[in-house]
Amino acid sequence: MVDIEPRNGSPATSGGSQKSGVRGRTTIADGVVATIAAIAIRETGGVHSVGKGASKALGAVTGRMPGSSGSGRTVKVEVGEKQTAIDVDVEVEYGVPIRELADRIRTNVVEAVETMTGLEVVEININVFDVHVPDEDDEEEDGSDGGGSGTGRSRVL
Repeated sequence: MVDIEPRNGSPATSGGSQKSGVRGRTTIADGVVATIAAIAIRETGGVHSVGKGASKALGAVTGRMPGSSGSGRTVKVEVGEKQTAIDVDVEVEYGVPIRELADRIRTNVVEAVETMTGLEVVEININVFDVHVPDEDDEEEDGSDGGGSGTGRSRVL
């Protein structure tokens, strides 16, 4: 967590994103920014899932445990004094134009995070790690890969 410089001009301290006013301070934890971003991503049509296999499962468990560090989170954030950067892994639905989807994800996340926290989102790095094919769930139960993952090739869009 990193503090935002209070409005009264006094220096910020480390330990959480904070805004100061006449009546006190508000702290916004890094995990809050990650949660807001994850919800905004999931609400974007064309996104099948957020996060990769084991990290997605671990994030679902640790995200609900009191006092957990959130190290298994599927959305990673870096929060500065007034800005934040976000990294996310997504699985997209087959047939969805990926560049357009990435633009919609960025728009949704920026709107949600900036509106709710007041932090400026300076970048959102999106790693599309797989394409979900509707019949793929049935094939995975049979033990076959479905051909969608593990190609080892990536392209930066």
